[in-house]
Amino acid sequence: MARSAEERSRRANATLDAYIPRTVLMLVVLGLTLLGFVMIYSASSISAIAEQEDASSYLIDQLVFAIIGLAGAFVLWKVLPYRLWQGPLLWLFWGVCVFLLILTAIMGTTALGAQRWVSIGPFSLQPAEFAKIAFILMTAYLFNEFQAGTYDLKHFVIAVFLLVVAPIALLYFSQSDLGTTAIIALGIIGVMWFGEVPVRYVVLVVLALLLFAVIAIFTSGYRTDRMLYLNPWADGQDGYGAGYQIIHSFYAFAEGGIFGVGLGNSREKYLYIPESETDFIFAIIGEELGMVGALAVIAAFLVLLWAGLRIARSCRDRYGRMVAGALTIMLVFQAFLNIGCVIGVFPTTGKPLPFISSGGSSLIATFMMIGIILSVSDSGKLDKREREKRRDNLRVVRQR
Repeated sequence: MARSAEERSRRANATLDAYIPRTVLMLVVLGLTLLGFVMIYSASSISAIAEQEDASSYLIDQLVFAIIGLAGAFVLWKVLPYRLWQGPLLWLFWGVCVFLLILTAIMGTTALGAQRWVSIGPFSLQPAEFAKIAFILMTAYLFNEFQAGTYDLKHFVIAVFLLVVAPIALLYFSQSDLGTTAIIALGIIGVMWFGEVPVRYVVLVVLALLLFAVIAIFTSGYRTDRMLYLNPWADGQDGYGAGYQIIHSFYAFAEGGIFGVGLGNSREKYLYIPESETDFIFAIIGEELGMVGALAVIAAFLVLLWAGLRIARSCRDRYGRMVAGALTIMLVFQAFLNIGCVIGVFPTTGKPLPFISSGGSSLIATFMMIGIILSVSDSGKLDKREREKRRDNLRVVRQR
């Protein structure tokens, strides 16, 4: 009797451990997405009018992308359990993403100085946003199979090189996208951490990645120019050259002060800050909502980090832990990378602020990550269904 009560209590606590972070995660995502709608309309209305379009054109596009992303997240949550990503579905998704990366390298369109978009009929997408999910899923799969004994060390290393390292190298060298490469790299470190890889190996990988980042920055002319964030006024044109964007971002935060100038009252959005509705939307948040609004956004991403890591920790399946933990870390890291660029802590990378920045590929891919994390949060329910299935299939043999 006591054992039965203890078992019920344990199951109730496990359900609560999954329910609370899942609810918090969904509320934070909802709040950030709604804030994104408001800020995109505010930041993009002037640009849209200047382009002779309707003031709400950017907002309408974002609403459409959000609907697609939410539908995708629901399918990944309720229709395609995360455990399916250990089979043919993973290989299909990985293959499509790598094919699109190759297609982008061959015939991609160039925008804002980077060849990172590919047009498929009337649609234009950024394959790297989806590829980073595929690479994390594949990395988690390989580590899980290696720890399960399916691969020996030699075949594991070969598989990691061919299926993860080589595609990432293709992404980096074909698109010169150090930002996305760094985001994926941190996600891989998250896979290793939640996969309980010995710390010494994690440290070696981190050191190797830091060395690669330093070499990548200082051996590329345009990346060296982006180091102007340390002193954007020293751009050779008194702040009207390469330092112009970050300087006006500083102006936006200075104008916003503690409580902001009021929603919709930004001055910098009047074509002073380039890409104010995408990469630098956090500057408009700081100007209109002040330090209070900016800190609220930062706090929201920290809460999202807590919820995602709590979901990963409560998962009973090693593959689920690696996937949920790595995707959460990757998503939040991208948010703080964007914020760091806007406030002048990091050089500009061109990465959008998740849920808030305007952009279809980024928003849809971000919702896909949330859908997979929510699927991992249902791992307890999946275990229960498996137990019930086994119980139903149980045959009792009576001895006479």
